[in-house]
Amino acid sequence: MSQADARVSVVSIYRKFDDIYVRQSKGRYTNWRWFFVWLTQCVFYCSPWMSWNGRQAVLFDLAARKFYLFGLVLFPQDFIFLAVLLIICAYSLFLFTAVTGRVWCGFSCPQTVYTEIFMWIENKIEGPRSARMRLAKQAMNLEKFTKKFSKHTVWGLVALWTGFTFVGYFIPVHLLGSEVLSFSLGRWEAFWILFYGFATYGNAGFMREQMCRYLCPYARFQGSMFDKDTLVVSYDKARGEPRNVLNKSDPVMIAKGGCIDCSMCVQVCPTGIDIRNGLQHDCIGCAACVDACDSVMDKIGSPRGLIRFTTENAVQNGLTTRQIMRNILRPPVLIYSLILMSMVGAFAYTLTTHVPLKMNVIRDRGNMGRIVNDGAVENVYRLHIMNSDEREHRYQIRVSGMPNIMLETANEVTLSPTESRIVPVTVRVPHGDGVNGSNPIHIELQALDNEQVRISEKATFFVPRQ
Repeated sequence: MSQADARVSVVSIYRKFDDIYVRQSKGRYTNWRWFFVWLTQCVFYCSPWMSWNGRQAVLFDLAARKFYLFGLVLFPQDFIFLAVLLIICAYSLFLFTAVTGRVWCGFSCPQTVYTEIFMWIENKIEGPRSARMRLAKQAMNLEKFTKKFSKHTVWGLVALWTGFTFVGYFIPVHLLGSEVLSFSLGRWEAFWILFYGFATYGNAGFMREQMCRYLCPYARFQGSMFDKDTLVVSYDKARGEPRNVLNKSDPVMIAKGGCIDCSMCVQVCPTGIDIRNGLQHDCIGCAACVDACDSVMDKIGSPRGLIRFTTENAVQNGLTTRQIMRNILRPPVLIYSLILMSMVGAFAYTLTTHVPLKMNVIRDRGNMGRIVNDGAVENVYRLHIMNSDEREHRYQIRVSGMPNIMLETANEVTLSPTESRIVPVTVRVPHGDGVNGSNPIHIELQALDNEQVRISEKATFFVPRQ
C-alpha cells in the first residue's frame, strides 16, 4: 500500500453554524412583539412587589407549604388546580397553533422575549448589524473590549435581576432584598438566583436560535397540528419568482411586486432562515420578515404581501381574506375550542365555589380501638385542619354515622388566618352499638360564623371483639 493510499481523511459530522447578526426590524408585527415583551415582563417583574392584605400578593411559600395568589390561599392538597391550569394552557397552545401557527414562539415565549431584550441591548451598545459584523472581525482593541465588556455587564445585571425576581416568587421579596443588601443571603437562595440568572444570560445572550432549533420540543411536534388552513408566515412564490434585480423603469415588475432579492427577510430573521425556501421548523412565526419585506415594497412602490401571514391553501388557490377566515372553523379547531371551553368553565366554577377549608382525618395507628371502663369503645383520630381563609374562624366538630356516637374531647377549635393545625379527637360509642370491625362514620367541620364554610370527611370506627 502506498503512502498516498494510507492517508486518512477525517470528515466531521458536525457542521459549524455561522453567527447570526440580526438586523433590527420595524413594522406592525414588531410593535406587537414589543407590546408582549413589555406586557410579560411588567407582569413578571412587578407581581412579587404587589401587596394584598398586608402580604405579598403572589407568593409560593414552599417552607410553609402555602401558596398565595392575590385573594386565594392554596395548600398542597389544592395542587389539582395547578394540574388543571397546566392542561388548559396546553390545550390553548394546541388551539392557537392549529389556527395561527407558532405565534406563541414568536411573540410571548420567554426565550423569544429575553432574546429580544438582549439583542436590543446589543444593538444599543455595539451598534446596528453592519457595525456588529465589523466589530466581530476586527482584532481586540480598547474600543472592542469596552463595547464587549459593557454589553456583557448589562446582560449580567439583567440576568441577575431576573434570577432575583424569580426567587422572589418563592421567598418574600422584601426579605430577599434585605438579605442581598446585607450580604446575608442563604446558600440555596444564592444558588437559585445565580442559576436562573446564568440560564437567562446563556440562553438569551448566546444560545438564542439554538434553543429553538435543537432544544425546544414544540418545534418538533408542531407539524402534527398544522394543516393547509393554518395561518403561517408564507412567501408567495407565484408572485415573487423568478427573482429580479430592481428596475424602476419596469412598470410591470413594480406593479407585480416581485422579489428583488434584497435579502432583508433573511437579515431580520432571529433564526437565520430564508422564508423564501418554504416553511421550516426553525421558523418561530415572529413575522419580522413580513415587516422587512413590506417596508421594501413601500420603498419601491410595490404592493405589500409578498411575505405575509396566510395559509397554504390560500397561496395555492388564491383565497380571499373572508374565505381564509371561514376555513378557520374546521374540525380540529372546533374540537380544541369545545374541550378548552369545557375545561375553563369547569375550572372557573370549581375555583369560585372553592371552600376555604381543608381537613384530613388520620387514624391513630397506635390503637385501633379501645374498650374503656364502662364497656364503651373509643377511637382516636388526628384532624389535620387547614384554614385557607385570611380571617380567623372558630369551627365546630361533629361526628355522625352510628347511633349514640359522640365526641369525648372538645368539639370546637379556633384557627388563625391561613393556619394549619393537627387536632386530636376522641370518638366514643356506648357498649353494644355498632358491629365488630369497621363501621363507616363521618366527621364534619363547620365554621360557626359562616354556614357556607363546612366540610365532611369519611372515616371508619373500629369496634373490637368483646
